[in-house]
Amino acid sequence: MNEVIKMQNLRKNFGDKTVLNDISCTIAENEIFGLLGPSGAGKTTIINILTGQIKKTEGEALVFGENTDNLSDGAYSSIGMVLDVAGLFERLTCYQNLAVFADIHDIKKKEIPEVLEKVNLLGEAKTKAYKLSKGMRQRLVIARAVLHKPKLLFLDEPTSGLDPTNALEIHTLIASLREQGATVFLTTHRMDEAMKLCDNIALLNNGVIMEYGAPDVVCRKYNSLDTIEILLKDGTKVALPNNAESADEIADYFKTGQVETIHSSEPDLEAVFLSVTDKKGENQ
Repeated sequence: MNEVIKMQNLRKNFGDKTVLNDISCTIAENEIFGLLGPSGAGKTTIINILTGQIKKTEGEALVFGENTDNLSDGAYSSIGMVLDVAGLFERLTCYQNLAVFADIHDIKKKEIPEVLEKVNLLGEAKTKAYKLSKGMRQRLVIARAVLHKPKLLFLDEPTSGLDPTNALEIHTLIASLREQGATVFLTTHRMDEAMKLCDNIALLNNGVIMEYGAPDVVCRKYNSLDTIEILLKDGTKVALPNNAESADEIADYFKTGQVETIHSSEPDLEAVFLSVTDKKGENQ
């Protein structure tokens, strides 16, 4: 699988302050990668470096094999971005907003209805941007970012402030973009979002990657209890060691129809994140 993004020993200083320290990871073609962390962790700084908006202090940052300090026009034409500032033209309609960017990218206007349909806004083509709900506005911003069919899409907290229904629509859209061949670099502070969407994640705190890998693998790594937790139909909770000796007892619960739910004991991603950031704090 081709590497779309590579960061190796990446470091960024602003004056005497180090905001990114020894960042290393790769993102493959057609991957959804999630960069997780609280506000101020350094997520947006990484995006700004990878998109050539600011230069790194040390290390290596490559996009499509190019140094991000000097990305070519060809690389930029293959990148789409949804950042924390929407930048919509409020008095223009959805169609007109996309038409402005179609002119910039020399895209035929006949592409616009197709893109609006992909983000479920075709019925709002004549609606002015200022009349859109927050969820609709975010879908329009994503439509603008994918109008030129980018190979790499940066999404900086795309569901921030959205209710669960609107967030679900954005999740469905992100998954469909990957199905169409895009590589997605997603930043979020929502652990459930990353668990649902991402092939790999990096947990970032104070400019340092604390953990990296597939979300379920990262969670299993912190399964210190290693138990099987059973809720019986009478409300009793049973915790058994996750080993061969527990097999007969678990089977008996099933045979007698007592099992309401059964789970392994690995923590969720939020618990893992809190654990690793607490450990980081203890080491400082």
